[in-house]
Amino acid sequence: MSLPRLEQLLARLVPGESDSETETSLSLPHERVLARACGLAPADGRIAWAAWQVKQGGGDPGGAAWARITPCHWRVGSDHVAMDDPAGLALDEPESRALLAAVRPFFEEDGIALDYSAPTLWLARGEIFRDFPAASLDRVIGRKVDDWLPRVAGAGPVRRLQQEVQMLLYTSEANDQRQQRGLPPVNSFWVSGTGALPAGATALPQSLTVADALRGPALAGDWAAWAAAWREIDAREGAALLQSLSSGRPVTLTLAGERSARSWTSAGGGWLRRLGGMFGGARAAVELEAL
Repeated sequence: MSLPRLEQLLARLVPGESDSETETSLSLPHERVLARACGLAPADGRIAWAAWQVKQGGGDPGGAAWARITPCHWRVGSDHVAMDDPAGLALDEPESRALLAAVRPFFEEDGIALDYSAPTLWLARGEIFRDFPAASLDRVIGRKVDDWLPRVAGAGPVRRLQQEVQMLLYTSEANDQRQQRGLPPVNSFWVSGTGALPAGATALPQSLTVADALRGPALAGDWAAWAAAWREIDAREGAALLQSLSSGRPVTLTLAGERSARSWTSAGGGWLRRLGGMFGGARAAVELEAL
């Protein structure tokens, strides 16, 4: 691909900080970058996104431990089970609320309070999530679920809860109606974004821009759409960044893939804009930030 503006940016910026892990880390590199920007500890698999989201929504997470619960479809193959992208469920609010009402008693039996946030996002509060490492949803989408299931001490109740919910959802009337409409059933859930909100956590900077047009095509393996999204990003955000750089405003560019993130900065340092998306391989991100 020809990405002339990105090439110009990289040629004019100076290499800066890097963040390296492996492709088996539970949290993606760009999540760790964003976590630091929000004052969240970037501990692998324990970035408290759920508690942070409660606060950003005007709630009070207190000192409780929270988790994101994502209703999803596990696709059963001949030798493995894989997770489809929850966005493809086309789940609407009434369906999601009906499913949540059905599974809530199972969560409550384990001392977990469960509340609706969005069709594919429920927020759970329970002590079990305080130090519970969980793989990011984007690590699992399109991949073998078994490779990412939590196996740490204390994971037993969550694994059991998944099994109980799977049996319940198998006979769900809401799922029967979905399948009659040709939609995949919701047959499990995924836990992520666990932990309690640390002191000093903040909202994303107002000037923060995340362009995630690359994520969907990359997760789906649609490389024509992925290439088109890259060209759009280069023409739109890339041009804006070059203009800011030429005006003397400090710029930082961060490229993040499956294993690592690497930043490049202008001579003056500082942050200008963050542009997020997916590039290269199956999953990655490009980010730039303005403060």
